[in-house]
Amino acid sequence: MKQFVSFVRKEFYHIFRDMRTMMILLGIPVILIIIFGYAITTEIRSVPVAVLDQSRTDITRKLVDRISASEYFNLYKMVDNMEEAQQLFRRNKVRLVIVFPVDFATSNDASIQLLADATDPNEATQITAYMSQLIMDNGNFSITDGTSGSRLMPVVHLLYNPLMKGAYNFVPGVMGLILILICSMMTSVGIVKEKEMGTMEVLLVSPMKPAYIVIAKAIPYLLLSMVNIVTILVIAYFLLDVPIAGSLTLLVFISILYAFVALCLGLLVSTMADTQKSAMLVCVMVLMLPVILLSGMVFPIENMPVVLQWLSNIVPAKWYIIAVKDVMIKGLGIGSVLPEIAILTVMVVFLMLLSVKRFKIRL
Repeated sequence: MKQFVSFVRKEFYHIFRDMRTMMILLGIPVILIIIFGYAITTEIRSVPVAVLDQSRTDITRKLVDRISASEYFNLYKMVDNMEEAQQLFRRNKVRLVIVFPVDFATSNDASIQLLADATDPNEATQITAYMSQLIMDNGNFSITDGTSGSRLMPVVHLLYNPLMKGAYNFVPGVMGLILILICSMMTSVGIVKEKEMGTMEVLLVSPMKPAYIVIAKAIPYLLLSMVNIVTILVIAYFLLDVPIAGSLTLLVFISILYAFVALCLGLLVSTMADTQKSAMLVCVMVLMLPVILLSGMVFPIENMPVVLQWLSNIVPAKWYIIAVKDVMIKGLGIGSVLPEIAILTVMVVFLMLLSVKRFKIRL
């Protein structure tokens, strides 16, 4: 029994003197509690909407005021035509457009069109349901101008994904998750393995510069990632019936750029980890979880607290998923995804320079 207690005490000493292990044991649970408690919610709040009022009557103005006063929706803009509304959809400025027809005030059954962005079908379903409930007020809502009343009949149109297929949403997210797994985790573990086996010193005494060593270690994982991208696209198109509405070349280019970001993250992790286990833990906790929780893959970023919305901006998968949805589902061109491409490019340059610098210092 005394030997057993001594062994347990020794293990505690090993844990306490390793600061990174302590941070994982004590810090990660706190972070997960905060994220699961505040960020993960299916409740719709502060959804940006636009209104196309072709009737321009007191009735429609009262309805717009009612929508603006709701905690679930924010009136982003009053548009003048459908082309302007489509532009807002393409730029991801609104998630819903409400259209009041010209004969809205004179018709006994006034039809209100709700145009929703259905690239995320679950979110589109909730948004249209909330708005229909708000307009109809349990099916009995009527607005009068003092003389007569009109029964409101919302008509829902789902853009980009009319059949509400969940694959339209999770395929871009799965692509982002797999690339992070293959590129970052395998790259970091591969380099750390060289350290553990003592073969890294052999590489360093060779004529090759450290920067070239890093790049050479990363290239095989980049090629494997390209195979994964092609496999995912083939399965998505032929088995899941997910369309590739935009340019396939542009889609592959964005995926390669994101793969470079993931590779650079893996290289950076390899400069901080001393063992393969610690490298895997860092990749899972620091890279994978943000992809799942803070990239918009599962939970709408707009529903999160402001602090977590800011934090999501440093998650590369967020920008990759936005770009893939715009090209793959909406069929937009390179002009619409230039901001995402620019952000991913900056991340590649910054992470590569940081990784090479740390690699030189450590070894």
